[in-house]
Amino acid sequence: MPFYIYEVIGEDGQRGEQFEVFQQMSDKPLTKHPETGEAVEKVITGCFIGGSWSDSAMQKNSSDNKKLDKLGFTKYEKAGDGYYEKKAGKGPDVIHKDNPIQAKDLK
Repeated sequence: MPFYIYEVIGEDGQRGEQFEVFQQMSDKPLTKHPETGEAVEKVITGCFIGGSWSDSAMQKNSSDNKKLDKLGFTKYEKAGDGYYEKKAGKGPDVIHKDNPIQAKDLK
C-alpha cells in the first residue's frame, strides 16, 4: 500500500499543513483530516522509482570510474574554467574551451 500526501484547505482557500496517509490504491481519497476534521485535498506528486535508477544509486554508479569505463561510457570532470579532464572511457584526455573537439578526436 502506498503513502499519499494530503493538504489542509482553509476556509479562505489557503493551503495549509501537509500530511501523509497510508492507504490502499482502491480507497477513496480523504475529504477531511482524520484527526481535526478540516477539509483536505490529495496532493499530486511524482512517483518514487527505487532500485538501480534511484538518485542515490545513480550517484554511486556514476562515481565508479572503472565501472563506467567497463560499460563503455566516457566521463569528464570539470577541472577549471572551460577545462575538463577525462576520468573514464575513450576520447581526448582533456577538453578545453579554447581547443574544441574534432570528430577525429572521438574515434
